[in-house]
Amino acid sequence: MLRRILIFLIVFSGSVSHILAQDSIPDRQQARVKAKADERYEEYSFRPAIDIYKKVLDKGYVSSDLLKRLGNSYYFNAQYEEAANIYKRLQEEYPDKISPDYIFRYAQSLKTLGNYDEATRMMEKFREITETEGEFDEDYLDKIEANSGRYTVEPFKYNSRYSDFAASYYEKGLIFASDRDTGNLARYRHTWNSKDFLDLYKVNADSVSNDRVVKLQGDVNTRLHESTSVVTKDGTTMYFTRNNFLDGKKYKDANGIIRLKIYSAENINGEWTNVIELPFNNDSYSVAHPVLSPDEKRLYFVSDMPGSYGESDIFMTEIIGDGTYGPIINLGGNINTIARETFPSITKDGVLYFSSDGHQGLGGLDVFATKIAFDDYTQPVVNVGRPINSPLDDFSYIFDPEEKTGYFSSNREGGMGEDDIYKFVENEPLVLDCIQEVTGTVRDRISNEVLPGATVKVIDEENKEISSTITDSQGNYTLQLDCSKGNFVRASRDGYVPAEEYLNKSYGKPRIIDFYLERDVITGGFGDDLAKLLQLSTIYFDLNKYNIRPDAEIEIQKVIVAMEKYPSLKIKVNSHTDSRGNDAYNLWLSQMRAESTVNYMISKGISSDRLQGEGFGETRLVNECFNGVRCTEEEHQLNRRSEFIIFE
Repeated sequence: MLRRILIFLIVFSGSVSHILAQDSIPDRQQARVKAKADERYEEYSFRPAIDIYKKVLDKGYVSSDLLKRLGNSYYFNAQYEEAANIYKRLQEEYPDKISPDYIFRYAQSLKTLGNYDEATRMMEKFREITETEGEFDEDYLDKIEANSGRYTVEPFKYNSRYSDFAASYYEKGLIFASDRDTGNLARYRHTWNSKDFLDLYKVNADSVSNDRVVKLQGDVNTRLHESTSVVTKDGTTMYFTRNNFLDGKKYKDANGIIRLKIYSAENINGEWTNVIELPFNNDSYSVAHPVLSPDEKRLYFVSDMPGSYGESDIFMTEIIGDGTYGPIINLGGNINTIARETFPSITKDGVLYFSSDGHQGLGGLDVFATKIAFDDYTQPVVNVGRPINSPLDDFSYIFDPEEKTGYFSSNREGGMGEDDIYKFVENEPLVLDCIQEVTGTVRDRISNEVLPGATVKVIDEENKEISSTITDSQGNYTLQLDCSKGNFVRASRDGYVPAEEYLNKSYGKPRIIDFYLERDVITGGFGDDLAKLLQLSTIYFDLNKYNIRPDAEIEIQKVIVAMEKYPSLKIKVNSHTDSRGNDAYNLWLSQMRAESTVNYMISKGISSDRLQGEGFGETRLVNECFNGVRCTEEEHQLNRRSEFIIFE
């Protein structure tokens, strides 16, 4: 199935030298298995490996490495039930030797079997071990179901009993990949799953006549794999995926693996020729699955190059021209995960569709969508739902938003071949916008009184007003915003300093945001305490001292800034003491504290005619710490304070 074209994007753990290194297997048996199964496995010839490993297991010889190899052989051939059984046994019998990647594959296998509860438990275990960023959404199945039922799906009439997938639009029909050509007597048959290598075919998909499927003419198809193509709108240039094969030679990496590369070809009189390897290919990693942006100025593709988030990521580069390309840009962690993102396609209206088994889905590869207009790769990623997605692998999704039709591939049950192409009609559009309701109350921060007539606005990240509303007689408001992007919710009212809160993108869960507005200093009434209007920390003094403490200095600086901003503002500093000491001494001490505060502010540039100071001793205690009452030091501290009263 499709994994024969994905397999080179997968990094396997483990070493040949450690395979089946278990005392329970005789050395002679180990050597025999290594000579047969390991060689097949390392060459990704999984079908022969399965037969050999299974035979060894049936004889009662078992090791963690044997289970890992057999489980992977099943998994990468989409035999998920068999894979799940082997991974389960690996987890139960060798819990100290199962690494996170096997837990992840076990969870994916369980999902394809519909065992979502156990799959969720294994994914939680996986995330705990790997400390993966991002929360696991327990409601993801409900969200998938909310997007389901929007399509009518039918099999592509040109499917064969072999593998057919990776459809792309070409003229009035399609180009797709298939291994249907069995006329070569298996000369180049691929031992991974005993199927032929893939070639590119074309067909007039709109025809109801006897148009037949034909191979692309020219130099594109070779005796190795060709797959996933995209043709420019003028029909002159094609980008396509091929094994590392050019001019009759195949090239391998340091481990002997033939990687995937992207090539371009020209259409000359109906034949594809002048095949050129793109310059950002590399013999050490795979580059595959090309797709063009709507303006054809950018090429998106899949790779497992160094720096990838997972086993394969989606990347982008600008097409500069004359065979040159811009920097390679990873689309980032919102789209790419620690698993596989692959088979991208982009619609005319700037929606990226891709397949992933890292985002939460129904099992195997699922199709997801996200908006990438204006180079924004942070929009929500949405599972397109059933029937496009199934418990098995669903991929190669292409869509024409004007015609409301498209194609995708799947290895789901009931198909004609190992992979099949399906045609679909979108009966109801996929909603990628996110509407979130925000409610709350606006109040005065000091009095806690509701503020009717306050304005509440939605401001986008470009500081543009999107919408606004007015609070009712109870100070309440309700508004809606697009939660597929970040927004500021801002509350304001005459005589108050505006307040706002930033809402990051979300899935639209209703939010309650209450605002507590501070009065604007310039509108504070005579007799108001500026310290409260500015929400200052209390200005405290040490026992029997009147010098300005460092913590008090910071708060007084805020008063100074307010007075600099409002030149007409005049302040009276009222200072107080605790009840300890005699009354006359405390009155003197508080006066010294008031004068010390005033003198400090004068030294910082505030005119003396705008300041007054008065000490009140212990006559205005804020608690019950009167003479003779036992109080803690903290309680006494509350009385050793200064206030900043606005006067005319």
